[in-house]
Amino acid sequence: DGFGFEDRLARVYIRYQDELKRCNAVDLDDLIMLTTKIFEEHPDILKKYQQRFQYILIDEFQDTNTAQYKLIKLLASSHKNICVVGDDDQSIYGFRGANINNILNFEKDFPTAKVIKLEQNYRSTQNILHVSGCIIKNNPKRKAKTLWSERKGGEKVLQCWFGTEEEEAKYIAKLIKGLYLKGMYDYNDFAILYRINLQS
Repeated sequence: DGFGFEDRLARVYIRYQDELKRCNAVDLDDLIMLTTKIFEEHPDILKKYQQRFQYILIDEFQDTNTAQYKLIKLLASSHKNICVVGDDDQSIYGFRGANINNILNFEKDFPTAKVIKLEQNYRSTQNILHVSGCIIKNNPKRKAKTLWSERKGGEKVLQCWFGTEEEEAKYIAKLIKGLYLKGMYDYNDFAILYRINLQS
């Protein structure tokens, strides 16, 4: 039809917006953007909500997008009673709009904020923290931190590279079967973690 993917996507988005208007509806993005627009155009309304929400707490702050952060800054701009909890090293939702710069710029936007680093890890052994720290320290957009654990040592981390998902699955099955046959474990002692159902 002469239209590329981006052109077709733009046409679908325009149609979607038209349908929202026709149904007198808004989606989550609209709720945020329209609220921000009202606050910017009507300072008296903004002041009312700043007084209503005098303390703001945001968890998983590394996953906020630009529009959400703009709304947050407007609400907190008068009282500056804002507490955010997040970890720039755990930001994985860039594909759906999360903006890592929100957490990286927070101290600049709120210069009186006190930063408390929670560097002790209670779940993992020191070996796991050491390996993950060596990898993630190469990320240029992050705040420096050093995780540590009272759980010293721990099993060595095993890293394997495979050409296909099938090779990976066969290796894992062989590893589990070998440990089972040695009498070290029962099959129900194992758990396999994967991120998406496709990997199952």
